[in-house]
Amino acid sequence: MVQPLIDGFKNFREEYFAEGSVLFQKLVRRGQAPKIMVVCCSDSRVDPAILFGLRPGELFVVRNVANLVPTYSPDDQLHGVSAAIEFGVRDLAVSEIIVLGHAFCGGISALCKKLIEENKDGNNVEKKSVDRDFINRWVNIAKPALKEINFDDWPGNSQHEAEKKAILNSVANLKTFPWIKAAIKNKKLRVHGWWFDMENGALWGNKESSNEFVKLVPGSV
Repeated sequence: MVQPLIDGFKNFREEYFAEGSVLFQKLVRRGQAPKIMVVCCSDSRVDPAILFGLRPGELFVVRNVANLVPTYSPDDQLHGVSAAIEFGVRDLAVSEIIVLGHAFCGGISALCKKLIEENKDGNNVEKKSVDRDFINRWVNIAKPALKEINFDDWPGNSQHEAEKKAILNSVANLKTFPWIKAAIKNKKLRVHGWWFDMENGALWGNKESSNEFVKLVPGSV
């Protein structure tokens, strides 16, 4: 099962470590200095470096279930996502952050199904939820953003609406971090919400003035 990875690494090595290739020599000598951070989903179908055609060293990537960002909470708990975001902003000094969501996100779908059950059965939903140690609590980060969605046509358009609202929720949560807020105010950092329509190959981005999503790159439909 792992042989394709080994073969893939051989191809990678031929491209980036061939005679005359100096990319990794520079990255080792100078360190990484990406200008863009992407907070994206762990979904195997959504690899930002492949989607955007970037080389090693050009993108700082933070991946988690459903591309979520929690609010700023500097307590004694473990905060892997917040730690990565802090490193990207305060140490690497990225100038752009993109929260990249996508169509048919399993994490958002699970949260939506939970909300649908809550609407039907009230507090009995916990008995029907899939038993997981971490995921259910994690996806609840997006719960406040989905309360106004009408799930009558589920999955229909409501799933994609939920995915986009979750992106905007993460964008808003990023702005609760004081050093992100300060960097935005000083025009050293911009934050974007993007949604990848994997069914049609389109890329959507939010208009900050209205939170409306518009097509950045049209797809096949």
